[in-house]
Amino acid sequence: MQLTETLRTLCALPAVSGFEAQAAHTVADLLRPYCDTVEVDRNSNVLAYKACGKKHAKTILLDAHLDQIGFVVTEVLDGGFVRFAPVGGVDPRMLLAAEVTILADEPLYGVVSCLPPHLLKPGEQDKAVPIDQMTIDTGLTDAKERIKIGTPVMFGQQPVELLGDQYCSKCLDDRAGVAAILLALDKLKKGKKKLKCNIAVLISAQEEVTGLGAQTGAYAVQPEYAIAVDVTHGKTPDGPSDGTFELGSGVAIGVGPNLHRGLTKLLVKAAKANDIGYSLEVMEGNTGTNAWTMQIVARGIATALLSIPEKYMHTPVEVVKLSDVEDVASLIAAFVRTFDGEVDAS
Repeated sequence: MQLTETLRTLCALPAVSGFEAQAAHTVADLLRPYCDTVEVDRNSNVLAYKACGKKHAKTILLDAHLDQIGFVVTEVLDGGFVRFAPVGGVDPRMLLAAEVTILADEPLYGVVSCLPPHLLKPGEQDKAVPIDQMTIDTGLTDAKERIKIGTPVMFGQQPVELLGDQYCSKCLDDRAGVAAILLALDKLKKGKKKLKCNIAVLISAQEEVTGLGAQTGAYAVQPEYAIAVDVTHGKTPDGPSDGTFELGSGVAIGVGPNLHRGLTKLLVKAAKANDIGYSLEVMEGNTGTNAWTMQIVARGIATALLSIPEKYMHTPVEVVKLSDVEDVASLIAAFVRTFDGEVDAS
């Protein structure tokens, strides 16, 4: 499996929260070589299962979310201009002049319109324009016929490979997590050691807005254990030093009351035993990930969180380091190869 090609395929998929159906079927196809069964449910979750063959074996669920932040059309104006609302956590400061794709019956190109600095009034340069005052310029004379109210819109930037093993794209939150799970399954398939636990995979919908996918998907599986794979904040010169992680430092393993101590300890042990780079990420409350949602499903699921350091989260130019994605995949594979379903509660 070529990680860069997998990321390019995943990041091209349109999956604004609530509009994941098309992308879900493509991801289902990517999972089929590794799993016994794969399905897309009514909420556009992708659910896959691989049995180990051992009687009364425990199940561990691997989750990453498929959806991405984006927009939805609220009004189509004369002259090819479109008003829109955010879907998920969108920062208005970085929207002006952004390239977007309007996911109509035929995808359409647009740019978020902006006034040039020459036409701004004194003091306006320091103020963020509210999203409800922005428009997308499509240049179309027939926009009202081609674009319907409620049409999803996503960032239009294409992936770029940067120097230093870095990869830049929209929606690496959380396509990088999806890629890590696919790579882990590829590693497990190539291994000769027989597994002692069943593996379920949930590529979940709507993490950015409701958590619906994690809740309904985990309830459908009801595993004993779960590992959520997501992104965390990468360190930058203009950002804080606390709660951020250097790109290239490996896996950020979550530690906190939301996360099962015994399962977390086993993941740390596996990282040490296999010389996989890792850091501990202290998360004193809501992790802001599907780990928070899955832990309380049904009778409760012992949940852990593995994160990939990422710069510029929730922008069209998110950046990860490929070695960190590979480290997450290696840790999952190393852990699952030896996991027998028994975890100390302490």
